[in-house]
Amino acid sequence: MREAGHERLETEPDSAEAERRLSTLAEISREMVRIYKVQFGRGPTKARTAFAGPDLIVCTLEDTLTPVERKMAAVGDHERLRDLRLYFQYMAEGQFTEVIERALGRRVRAFISGMDTRKDVAAEIFYLESEEESEEG
Repeated sequence: MREAGHERLETEPDSAEAERRLSTLAEISREMVRIYKVQFGRGPTKARTAFAGPDLIVCTLEDTLTPVERKMAAVGDHERLRDLRLYFQYMAEGQFTEVIERALGRRVRAFISGMDTRKDVAAEIFYLESEEESEEG
């Protein structure tokens, strides 16, 4: 593909497409923060969403622990804290996946949630159907 005398790779997004993609990822981050606020009573202070490949979305969230969860971490009750947090995160799986599917127009085929309770960092990982599968369905 040629544009104004410059070669451009077919996979290289134009600036409007790149801007749209960044806006979509920012919206996903905002929605993840909203879900955390509803589920846990407070939202993370840092959230970031990125593609980690053509069919993989990773949302990282920091500073998510509630005061009681911080106390659990302080006394070393990390296993119970992780179990409780993951239980609630998987109860909200439908809310998490709905955000991704609505924002990207693609189906989520798998969801993984994890957390480092010592560093107060969480990750929500979404495996997407390929774009071809989404177009067919």
